[in-house]
Amino acid sequence: MAEIVYPPVILAAKAMFRVLDNRLRVTGTEHIPRTGGAVIACNHVSYLDFIFCGLGAQPAKRLVRFMAKKEVFDNKIAGPLMRGMHHIPVDREAGRDSYDEAVRRLRAGEVVGVFPEATISRSFTVKPIKSGAVRMAAEAGVPVVPMALWGTHRLWTKSRPRTLTKRHVPIDIHAGEPFWPTPQDDPEALTEDLRSRMSKILDDLQAGYPEKPADEDERWWLPAHLGGTAPTPEEAAILDSRPKAD
Repeated sequence: MAEIVYPPVILAAKAMFRVLDNRLRVTGTEHIPRTGGAVIACNHVSYLDFIFCGLGAQPAKRLVRFMAKKEVFDNKIAGPLMRGMHHIPVDREAGRDSYDEAVRRLRAGEVVGVFPEATISRSFTVKPIKSGAVRMAAEAGVPVVPMALWGTHRLWTKSRPRTLTKRHVPIDIHAGEPFWPTPQDDPEALTEDLRSRMSKILDDLQAGYPEKPADEDERWWLPAHLGGTAPTPEEAAILDSRPKAD
């Protein structure tokens, strides 16, 4: 596929982060295959996560094709960019089509990015995840690379104002060790294993994050188990179940 749109978008994002002095720390990139298909399964705490997850694969010189809801592709501004970067639309009415397309891309040697929590985690912990990531990897015969991000939620997340021009925000991105699902494996057991791997990476990023909330008002971006005022996972689940909770 001709890459006319993706490279300029990456350059623009990197330039913006340099201007804002967002301190990106990208680690574990040796775990991302330099060739061949792979699924990157990433946690989800921000509306910007696809940008940072994609940047996490840049040291390996890989372009990530993200699975995203069809409504994003219908947007007049985002749609042409998403199609130009060859991302994969997910129509909830016909989910099998997007799954099959992802498997086809993986077999063709591409990297497919998924957020298996499906929606942003308000608790800033890893929510229960869906099994699609391990199932498509098993079907395509490719590895799953667990990944976690931390700090992106301080720029734009659910129920908080956008602060896209906030300067000097540290952003941590880490790719964990890959594993290879097979069709003989129990997908539910593998899904729980993937969630555990993602949670361990996220815990490590949170523990090593170079900043703490400056005052009481800033404690919103810390999870409850670390002394923050973010909803607990149980409270977040209730909020997610409410219509128009955003």
